[in-house]
Amino acid sequence: MSERSVLLRRIRAWLALFIVCLVLSGLTAFPLVSELHWANSLVADEWLLRVGDGLERADAQYPFLLYGTDWLAFAHLVIAVFFYGVHRDPVRNIWIVEAGMIACAGIVPLALICGPIRGIPVWWSVIDMSFGVFGVIPLLVLRRMIKRLEALDGVPAAATA
Repeated sequence: MSERSVLLRRIRAWLALFIVCLVLSGLTAFPLVSELHWANSLVADEWLLRVGDGLERADAQYPFLLYGTDWLAFAHLVIAVFFYGVHRDPVRNIWIVEAGMIACAGIVPLALICGPIRGIPVWWSVIDMSFGVFGVIPLLVLRRMIKRLEALDGVPAAATA
């Protein structure tokens, strides 16, 4: 098996891992009320209890508010679809990986700015920021491997556009 084939296989494996995590994180944004019931049955945490109470009240009195989290879930699924372009042509579509890296970096200022405005505890903002930190790891690995693939092919990504 050629070095190019091995590298392409590794790229697709890392990509599959990232896509699966992105889809799972999106799907978990749909059933928030039931997820909070489950979480609160496992862990006695004041913040989770407050969030669960707020979601229950919103669901009972203002269910349209939860439509926003449906859109959040949908956005995760749509973003995952874009990564199929990387599967098809990693060198040409490296920009998708780089855009994902920028999005992961953007999680940190979002959590630091919007968290306090919305009354989110600092420790929860740190958990939110960890999604960006852990999310960027497979993207960094992917970018490095795609750059190696580009070097093997001898064609810069800009020339394939």
